[in-house]
Order: sequence, then C-alpha cells, then structure tokens
Amino acid sequence: MAAVRTESLMVDHVVMGVPDLDEAAATLLVKHGLIAQPGGRHPRFGTANRIVPLGTCYLEIIAVDDPEAAAESAFGGWVRAMAEGTAAWGWALRSTDIEATAARLGLDVGPGERVRDDGTRLSWRLAGVPTERSTYGRPFFIQWDDGTPLPGESVLPHPAGATSLAEVHVSGDRLDEWLGGPVPMVVVDLGFGGVDSLTLTTATGDVTIVNPL
Repeated sequence: MAAVRTESLMVDHVVMGVPDLDEAAATLLVKHGLIAQPGGRHPRFGTANRIVPLGTCYLEIIAVDDPEAAAESAFGGWVRAMAEGTAAWGWALRSTDIEATAARLGLDVGPGERVRDDGTRLSWRLAGVPTERSTYGRPFFIQWDDGTPLPGESVLPHPAGATSLAEVHVSGDRLDEWLGGPVPMVVVDLGFGGVDSLTLTTATGDVTIVNPL
C-alpha cells in the first residue's frame, strides 16, 4: 500500500536579493504601488530584510548588511549572488508537515528566527535552503512555529490597493521531483533556475515584476 502523503505545499514567499534595501523599497513603491515594511536582521547569516505583505504570502526583499558574517554563511552567499545578478530570485514553499517534506527529499530540518523592529519574535523551521550554486533554483521549505504571526498577513495600505499573488514563474532542473506534484500559483518554465517573474493582482489590474527591479 502506498504511503499517505501528509504534506501540503503552497507559496510562502519570494526571496528578492537586492544590493540596497532602501532603494529596492523605493522602487517597489514608485513602480508598483507596494509598501515594504521593516522586517528584521538575521545575524547568523549577515542579512536584513523588508516585507511586502500579500495576504497568504509575501515578498521578501533582502540584502547583505554584515559582509563578514555573510561570507561565512551559505545563505548570505546566496543573497549576495542574487544581489549581484549571478543568481535568480529564490522562493519558499510553506509545508504543513515539514518533517514529511524533509523525509521525502532526504533533507535536514533546522530552526530559524528573527526579531521585528517592534520586538515581535518570529520563528520557523526550514529545510532545503540552497547551500551551493547548483541548488539556487530550487525552492526551500518553511513551516512557521505555532503562535508566530505570518508576515503576509500584516495589513498595509498599499497605494496599489488590495494586492495578492497570482502566479510565480519559475525554472530549474528536476523541479517536478522536488515539488512532488503541482503547487498552486506556480508555473514551471525552462530557464536559468529560480524565479523568473511574478504576477500580482491589484485593485487596478495585474502587475508583473521581473528581476532586476
């Protein structure tokens, strides 16, 4: 008898590595009517981020803010590669059973956390975070800890109005095996590997965002 699959996957966020957080936030506001709220720092990785809430998911703009720490971190190296344009944007899938997801793909599960500027602590578990260039195109997996507020659910008055994620166009090798089946809002194309573009539905129509901003 085949094993019952206990995991369910959905898009959690798109990781947009940029050279400068302030400039990226200004671009998203001016070009697309989106507000990027303060996020927090990841001291172990040497990075900092801002968040664009989209309801069930969000956009994460992220940059290196401690070059020395980032140089010692695989995640920090990935963010630097995205910022320099040598890697496509990344993406994360939210799993309802990250232990099952990790077991399916032979991955380890590790904790993560950050503290927002308002002092709120966010914590989660991760699996499959890219550690080398050959894995940059694959999504990683996240499960937020109980009681952690989901970043996408913050209510912000985006000038674009009510905004939600419609589609993420991605590419990469062996994605079907990695995903384990279709994932809502994800369109798989041939290409560089990673997020090629994303489409948002706003109050005034659809908006397409491509890398670089």
